[in-house]
Amino acid sequence: MFKDKTLMITGGTGSFGNAVLTQFIDSDVKEIRIFSRDEKKQDDMRISLKSKKLKFIIGDVRDYSSVDDAMDGVDLVFHAAALKQVPSCEFYPMQAVLTNILGPENILKACIKHNVTKAIFLSTDKAVYPINAMGISKAMMEKLVISKARNGKKELVFCATRYGNVMASRGSVIPLFISQIKSGKPITITNPEMTRFMMKLDESVDLVKFAFEHSHPGDIFVKKAPAAKIIILAEALIDLFGVKANIEIIGTRHGEKKYETLLTSEEMVKAQDLGDYYRVPSDNRDLNYEKYFEEGEKSSGNAIDYNSDNTNQLDIESMKHLLLQLDFVQTELGKKT
Repeated sequence: MFKDKTLMITGGTGSFGNAVLTQFIDSDVKEIRIFSRDEKKQDDMRISLKSKKLKFIIGDVRDYSSVDDAMDGVDLVFHAAALKQVPSCEFYPMQAVLTNILGPENILKACIKHNVTKAIFLSTDKAVYPINAMGISKAMMEKLVISKARNGKKELVFCATRYGNVMASRGSVIPLFISQIKSGKPITITNPEMTRFMMKLDESVDLVKFAFEHSHPGDIFVKKAPAAKIIILAEALIDLFGVKANIEIIGTRHGEKKYETLLTSEEMVKAQDLGDYYRVPSDNRDLNYEKYFEEGEKSSGNAIDYNSDNTNQLDIESMKHLLLQLDFVQTELGKKT
C-alpha cells in the first residue's frame, strides 16, 4: 500500500509523527513530508534522522495556501496537527476552532484538489459526548471528514481514527508524574477515581495503518484498549521507581471528564467488531434503523457505550507491566542509555 508512495504527516514533529517515522523510515515508501510550524523540531529531526526520504515543510494547517503547496504530488495523508490540551482550548476556544476545524477543512480541500488517495484524520475520545472545547472541535472535524467523504470524489477515501490517551506522549500525564517523582515533589492528581484509556504510541500508529488498509469513505476506527484509574497509574510509577512519594489531589481541571468514551451507545449498535478494532461506518444500508434508534434510547447514559469505566481495568501490577514496555519509562528508569 505504501510502496513508492508519497506520505504527508501534518503536525509531523509531534509524538505521533516521530512514531510514524520510526516505522516507515526504512520501508519502501518513496517520500515522507513533515508539515508543521516548528522549525526547531524539524531541524532536530533532519539532523538526527539524516534520511533522503524526508522532506520538511514549514506551514500551518490554518493557512490554505501553505497546505495547498505542500500537498502537490502527495498520495497519502496522516492529519495529526491539532490543539490537544483541554484547558488551553477551554480558555482559547477560537484557537481550537481555527486549528481543529478550519485546519482539517483546508486539508480536505487540498486532498480533493490534488487527488490524494487516502487521508486519515486523527480524532480523540473527547469528541464523543463532548463537554469541552477541544472535544467539540474534534467532533466537528469528524463531521467534516464524513461530509467530504460522502460528497467528494468517489476514488478518494477520507476516514478518522479515535484515540484514548497515548501513553508518554508529549504533554501527557506520565512524563509529568515521572518528573515529579524524580524531583521529590508530590504527584498532583486531579481526581483519583478518573479513568483513562491506556494506549502505547506504536499502537496508535498501528491503528492508522489498519485504517489505511480497511477503510471505506467516512469510516471511524477505534482500537480496543484497557483503562486504569489515575491513582493506579500514579501508584504503579511510584512502585517502579522505588521511592516514597506523596500524592496531592488538586481537583478536576477545566473541561475534564471523570471517564472517557470512545464509542457512543448509538455507534455501538452499528459498529463492526474487527477483533482488536471497531469500525463505525458513516452509512450502513443494511442497518435496521428502527432497532438502531430503539437500542439507542434503551442505552441512554452509559449502558452499552464503550468507555474507560466499562473496558478492561488494569491493576497496579498489570499497569507496571504495561509501563515497562514504554521506551520513555525504560529510559527514565536508567535501563537504556
